[in-house]
Amino acid sequence: MNSIKILYCTQCGWLPRTTWMVQELLNTFSQVINELKLVPSSGGVFEIYVNDKLIWSRKDMEGFPEIKKLKQLVRDEIAPEMDLGHTDN
Repeated sequence: MNSIKILYCTQCGWLPRTTWMVQELLNTFSQVINELKLVPSSGGVFEIYVNDKLIWSRKDMEGFPEIKKLKQLVRDEIAPEMDLGHTDN
């Protein structure tokens, strides 16, 4: 079972950005994920976990991931053989 969890800061107003990323991930990985969970948080938190492995932290990586990079990171964890088309170029 592949799962994605996104913690986002509600105080910072990051819900729109988060839901856009969710939409992109669901469009790309709907056949290989079983769960996508949004977890409201605070304190500037924005973290993305795939199968409980942290793949992105806004604080550690000093910003938000570009969607291309995010899709590559997710793919590498759950479906390394998957071709992302133009996103891989």
